[in-house]
Amino acid sequence: MMMRCVPCEANGDEVCANCGKLGSDAVKLKNCTACRLVKYCGVDCQRAHRKKHKKACKRRAAELKDERLYSQGQERPEGDFCSICTLPIPLPTGTHSGINDATRAFELWKVAAGLGSIDAHNSLGSRYFHGVGVTYDIAKAVQHWETAAMKGITMARCDLGTVEYQIGNPERAVRHYLIAAKMGDKTALNNIKEMFVDGCATKAQYAEALKGYQDSLDEMKSPERDEAYALLRQMNSAREQEQNQHGCI
Repeated sequence: MMMRCVPCEANGDEVCANCGKLGSDAVKLKNCTACRLVKYCGVDCQRAHRKKHKKACKRRAAELKDERLYSQGQERPEGDFCSICTLPIPLPTGTHSGINDATRAFELWKVAAGLGSIDAHNSLGSRYFHGVGVTYDIAKAVQHWETAAMKGITMARCDLGTVEYQIGNPERAVRHYLIAAKMGDKTALNNIKEMFVDGCATKAQYAEALKGYQDSLDEMKSPERDEAYALLRQMNSAREQEQNQHGCI
């Protein structure tokens, strides 16, 4: 019996990749859940075909994962938009927003991540990567950063790019940095610039990142926000002058 590891067809109809049985009302074929490349008429055929199909399955599963990783999270999450003017908050948001999350302990981050907090996933990734309060685990760090990146967290996207670059995958690193730069992340833009200087990124990629970054900044601008920044600078300047005067007495 010939075993196949690619989708099989008979006169346009799909058949079991192992035994060749034609799908029908009586024979319900089910996709391989990992790669969705082939169908089987039952568990026995799937098991019998596993050794033959394993290599192609793993390769396609990795491709599907990359498709999700690089196609999702290209828009800022809802929490990155000002609740007053509705414009995206410049990055890093903690510097430009008056609302900052309180520091959470590692166990609380785990709970929050389980409840769907993308910020918690990003924080857990950093903890695992640096081994702060937990055993260093790069695989878990990447897992949490991927979850956060696919939800629009540019910091996680940059961290994934850095990991890929460090392990010798500059092409994958550039893809991450490009997404983050187009969302307004200056760190990502600078990283692509450095890679371009080092010959690891093309001139076209750097130009694309630069244009995307500038377009993102333009989306964040408004006359009211510029006025608020000017007022804040005046207040800070006046505060510094007052502190200097008191220091001289």
